Amino acid sequence: MRVLNVAVIGCGGWGPNQVRIFSTLPGSKVVAVADLDVDRLRRMAEMWPGIALERDWHRLLTMDTIDAVVVATPTSTHGQIVREALEAGKHVLCEKPLCLVSDEARALAALALQARRVLMVGHVFLFNAGIAKLRELVAAGELGELRYLSAVRTNLGPVRNDVNVAYDLAAHDISIFNWILGEPPAHVSATGGSYLHSGVEDVVFASLEYPGNRLAAIQVSWLNPRKVRQITMVGSRKMATWDDLELTTPIAVYDCGAATEADYGDYGEFLRVSMWDEDVHLPKVRMEEPLKVQARSFLEAVRGERPVISDGAFAAGVVATLEAISVSLRSGNARIPVR
Repeated sequence: MRVLNVAVIGCGGWGPNQVRIFSTLPGSKVVAVADLDVDRLRRMAEMWPGIALERDWHRLLTMDTIDAVVVATPTSTHGQIVREALEAGKHVLCEKPLCLVSDEARALAALALQARRVLMVGHVFLFNAGIAKLRELVAAGELGELRYLSAVRTNLGPVRNDVNVAYDLAAHDISIFNWILGEPPAHVSATGGSYLHSGVEDVVFASLEYPGNRLAAIQVSWLNPRKVRQITMVGSRKMATWDDLELTTPIAVYDCGAATEADYGDYGEFLRVSMWDEDVHLPKVRMEEPLKVQARSFLEAVRGERPVISDGAFAAGVVATLEAISVSLRSGNARIPVR
């Protein structure tokens, strides 16, 4: 098996984790990193002796020995770096979201196809075993017809000033919902508050309307005393929850619900609501570090062994949803189409 030479651009929050993963996975080797911060580069050199260090990421794209690039820089820089990397003939794994604007996201997806290079976006929760189990339950019809979904993702920090909390945190849940439902929402509306940086929402409540009368609600915040990562899915037959902080049993399936049925009395027909509340099932979930699963999937895609789950087209759907949420935030919770 040919070893894929990887370069990581950005050694801040996620960059060092990407270096660790690709340096330890069979079939890949991190040969270079780039970052503007000299201290970060020095720490990378101490952790991974022999790795090439660059302050100018453009230089990495000129190296013929580099097969793939991981982009782990601030979101506002993603578009330019991804475009130039694809134009240089590199395969690209970019941290989420792909960029800020849906038109640019679609252009990058088209460029990857034209260049015949893999473009994968790090929507890492698509590689979370618990989320994969949720999708499996839905696909198998275990929950019946999905009615609505809700997600809560909060913590105290880390606070960003380059993008709002929707681009930072809601991007995870949008990617999860789009993956499970098989398409982006048709309309969104959102409200939020900017308490730390003017014009940058650190709390957002978003409502998403998917085709087929399926609704979703997302609450995200950097200003919360508790770390919460939870999803609830309500179907016509059963309901399911996911809690990422429940390490051994993240999924619970509830045999409960409510339905209406026709009833007949002395004075004619009327609808009666019936409810049931039976057992709770905790499916076994084989846990593995999602970042490692994601990196392995990227390597397999580059080798042509499997398609990309979070490719450019999928990522563009997430960006389009985030873009519509931002428009709604600026428009006083207006209902905005996702284009």
